Amino acid sequence: MKNRCFWVTDSQLYKDYHDYEWGQPVFDDATLFEFLVLETFQAGLSWITILNKRENFRKAFDNFDYYKIAKYSESKYHSLLEDKGIIRNKLKIRSAITNAQSFIEIQKEFSSFSKFIWSYVDGKPILNKFHKKEDVPATTALSDKISKDLKKRGFKFVGSTVVYAYMQAVGMVNDHTTDCFKYPVV
Repeated sequence: MKNRCFWVTDSQLYKDYHDYEWGQPVFDDATLFEFLVLETFQAGLSWITILNKRENFRKAFDNFDYYKIAKYSESKYHSLLEDKGIIRNKLKIRSAITNAQSFIEIQKEFSSFSKFIWSYVDGKPILNKFHKKEDVPATTALSDKISKDLKKRGFKFVGSTVVYAYMQAVGMVNDHTTDCFKYPVV
């Protein structure tokens, strides 16, 4: 039996997410944007809620195509508000549109969002050595800095806690606990 991080439940969806995605370094802009949208929608909710609705989010948000999302009309916004398959929060839906626009602006400035976001860690993951749940922070000075910068660039729902969860998800930090089978692998 594999020893996983403390937050993984018996849910196969959670196990698969942990084993194959969480903490794996992501450099692809499309995937980075998908995780950004999912993390912003997760704020205040459990991650399993988001995982359970992930396919619905993919359908509702045009497979996370940020070019399409950046151009969403008011009628598309209202149809998303009616979509029972996603989290129907007015501000979070608006933030997905705004964040897509800001994401594209960063791509123009840095040639990719990946170059921009990974520059904060010099292009390689920070390897933490957390032993137990209590060791893992909700925010860090770096997530504070990134959050502040993203907000200055027009992003919404990117507080330091959301940003740190994002950094964990896309592998900018390796926060698998030292007893987790993924710790030495990532």
